[in-house]
Amino acid sequence: MHLSNRQKLLMPLLLLLSALPVRAELRDLSDRELSRIDGTGIGLVLENFTFSHGTDEPDTQGNQARIFRLSGIRSSDGRAVDVTVNHLYLSGTGSNYGENLNPVNLGRLLYPWEIDVVDGNRLGLAGKAILQLAAPVKVPMAEGFDCLGASAQMGSGTCSSRPATAGHVGERADMGLQMNVAVGDDRSANINLHAQSAVVDGSYLRLWGDGDRRQMAGQIRLNFYTPELSITACAQDGSSCGSRIRMADFQLELAIGNPLQPVFFDVDGGGHFVLEVAAIQQPEPGDIGADGLRGSSQAEAWDFYERYYTRPDYRSQLAIGNFSVGNRDFGSARIQGMLVQHLSIRTKDLGQ
Repeated sequence: MHLSNRQKLLMPLLLLLSALPVRAELRDLSDRELSRIDGTGIGLVLENFTFSHGTDEPDTQGNQARIFRLSGIRSSDGRAVDVTVNHLYLSGTGSNYGENLNPVNLGRLLYPWEIDVVDGNRLGLAGKAILQLAAPVKVPMAEGFDCLGASAQMGSGTCSSRPATAGHVGERADMGLQMNVAVGDDRSANINLHAQSAVVDGSYLRLWGDGDRRQMAGQIRLNFYTPELSITACAQDGSSCGSRIRMADFQLELAIGNPLQPVFFDVDGGGHFVLEVAAIQQPEPGDIGADGLRGSSQAEAWDFYERYYTRPDYRSQLAIGNFSVGNRDFGSARIQGMLVQHLSIRTKDLGQ
């Protein structure tokens, strides 16, 4: 099937994983829902969704379960490193750190997850066709919900994902990861990560080809909001946990790359993955006047740097309402207006 940018394809996928049966239902769209469909891209909606990867213990029939394990890694001193994921889950709110899994909706018909090809002219990338993978969008406050409030009402914020109520399961997920890291014969390193009622509205990944560098270029926006993000280190059976690190009212808005300074993806000669945000180009002598004003500067150059330094969507924010370790309270923390001007990440074989 061929889809142009003027065509519409909305594909609600109703999935339910785990022991519950799969259910699917077609229903009519209201006039309001139909009016919000813009006719482009592919929309994905997962309703009554639960995902849970269990432990590497035998199942109830005594059969060895499939193991989610990363191997083939070596430490700097040559010992084998084995990473075993004992539990990975995504469920509705109120899971009690993955103990009680309930369904959750990921997206809804009005605000689905989207896969689309976007006209680069709309984003400041002239002549580019951009592949965009996007989470549900943010909306005007009159139509949205507070991104952190577990009982937020419409009109309280800009997130389109709704909290769970007695009438519906909502679009906010509990998620977590419990894993064991073994170095040689030492399996004592265990780490657990949990997020409650998490929202990623407004996040996206945009990819396009850069002809000058002959590399894949992109723009990443990761928004992550949760009333509680916690980290613990426990024994492999989940007991003997140390102090829990809690970050209450956690808000991350991370921007990596933009149309003026994209992030580049590459693989070097040794087979290692490279992610780079190149330094922003420097103005030529005389491009910017001594007083820094547009009237004494080359207009196109001045506009370039004015846009780069003043666009709020090029900057990153991090806010933690309260940070605590065990029974020790360290208060709040905030990083605001951070601009990634240069970044270089290169993977390395720890065995070398």
